[in-house]
Amino acid sequence: MGAQRGKDILLKIANAAGSYITVAGMRSKRIAFNAEAVDVTDADAIGRWRELLGGSGVQRASIGGSGLFKDAQSDALIRQAFFDGTIANWQVVLPDFGILRGLFQIMALEYGGAHDGEVTFEIALESAGPVEFTEAAHA
Repeated sequence: MGAQRGKDILLKIANAAGSYITVAGMRSKRIAFNAEAVDVTDADAIGRWRELLGGSGVQRASIGGSGLFKDAQSDALIRQAFFDGTIANWQVVLPDFGILRGLFQIMALEYGGAHDGEVTFEIALESAGPVEFTEAAHA
């Protein structure tokens, strides 16, 4: 994946009809993948180095971002999902790389603003099931 514009990354939430609605006004976005290690080190470990059991740790994805709500539809979907504690379908589009899809729960939703500026928000999502990756088609 070559250099790309960060503004081209899209964060989307599914509405009741199953269509994905782009979260409007996102100024920054970040995605992190993590896996917990399963330590199987015992007294016979060579040089007392830690040994890990491959393929057995819990995996998770975290998505975060900040920006401005400029779209009433995505604002309402996100606010309702947070207050209901809903686990919703989300999609992250990474142009020239692929699309991530999966169930995520909103873990944090923060609003802020200065007296001489616009209202901003920050959002943090944690995966609540498998995350599916579809590679972008390359010409």
